[in-house]
This record gives sequence, structure tokens and C-alpha cells, in this order.
Amino acid sequence: MAEAERIIGTPDIPEAARAAQERDDDGTQERSDASADAGASRDADVPEESPQADAEAERPKGRRRIAVLLAVAVFAYLVDLVSKMLVVTKLEHHEAIEIFGEWLKLDAIRNKGAAFGFGQAFTIIFTVIAAAVIVVIFRLARKLYSLPWAVALGLLLGGALGNLTDRIFRAPGVLEGAVVDFIAPKHFAVFNLADSAIVCGGILIVLLSFRGLDPDGTVHKD
Repeated sequence: MAEAERIIGTPDIPEAARAAQERDDDGTQERSDASADAGASRDADVPEESPQADAEAERPKGRRRIAVLLAVAVFAYLVDLVSKMLVVTKLEHHEAIEIFGEWLKLDAIRNKGAAFGFGQAFTIIFTVIAAAVIVVIFRLARKLYSLPWAVALGLLLGGALGNLTDRIFRAPGVLEGAVVDFIAPKHFAVFNLADSAIVCGGILIVLLSFRGLDPDGTVHKD
């Protein structure tokens, strides 16, 4: 087009019309520059999301998960503690109470071993293991953003604290105390509610692991 205009030549334009056209071109250019400056200003006003802002947004969610963990742990611990107090005062040194005939009874015994009566000769070792589990759970809680994991760890924590309380405060002595067990199914070891909470929490953790859900809320697929 430019080459054609050069060859053909530009027709004569009156001086006044040429000046008006130049003013229109200058105004259009100024409006384009102003629009570009306004767009750049609006872009500059929009704040960019930073990793720090994302982390601050996640903190309340993490606190709620920790609150759930503690609530589940306190509930499991109190239920276990109250049940053992009732068993010691009402059932110990008495005949077993049948719940479903011979298939399920309440029979108070003192267990120096691990859950379900295993390892009677390693009371101190099991006490140390229970304390270590509690420490690990509190360390995991700092990066906890998953509600199912909060429930699972709460069950583990409440059960571990329940049996650890027996280890510390019951006879024959500190760190060697015998745990109170009283749930006696037929053809199975006698256990208590703390053992039940630990087993339920462990099963839930296995299921969450199979689903690929981590304590921090991320989901991964192998």
C-alpha cells in the first residue's frame, strides 16, 4: 500500500484539512497511551498471592484439625478412665458379668503386658513405647490438615494416655503398673477401651494410607 501511494502519489489535501487530520491522529495516540497507562496502573494495584499468604490462610484450618485431635483424645481418655474406675470399684474381686452369655463377659483382670495381654515380662518397655507414641503424635500434629487423620491420631493418643496412666499410677509401681482389662470375648484376650481406641485408630490410619491421604491433607497415588 505504501509503495502504491508512492507511485501513484498522494492527492493534494487542503492545509486546514491536513491540520485537523494531524490533530485527530495525535488525540487518538494520546488516548491509547492513557489507556495503556491506566491498565498498567490497575495491574500494579492487584496484589500477587504469596506463599506466606497461603500459609497464613492454612493456619486456622490446621488449628481446627488439632482441636479435633485433642477433643477425640480427651473423649477416649475420659471414657477409658471412668470405665476402669467403675470396674475397679464394682467388678474387681467379683464374679464375671455375662453380657452375651459365654460369648462376651465383663471380667476384671490386671495386665502387666501390652494390649490384649501380650508381653507380660516387658512392662517398662511397653511404657516407654507408649510415651514415645504420644511424642510422635504431638510432632505430627504440627503439620496436620486432614480431618480423618485428626480423628485417627486422637484415638491413638487417647488410648495411649489411658494405658500410660495405669502404667504410672497403679500397682506394683511407677512405670510398672498393671493395666486394668475387663472386656472378655470368648476365645480372645481380655482388653479395655483404651486398647479398642488404639486398634480403631490404627485401622483408620491403614485405610487412609491405602487411599493415599497424608496427614498434611495431600493425596498421592502410587
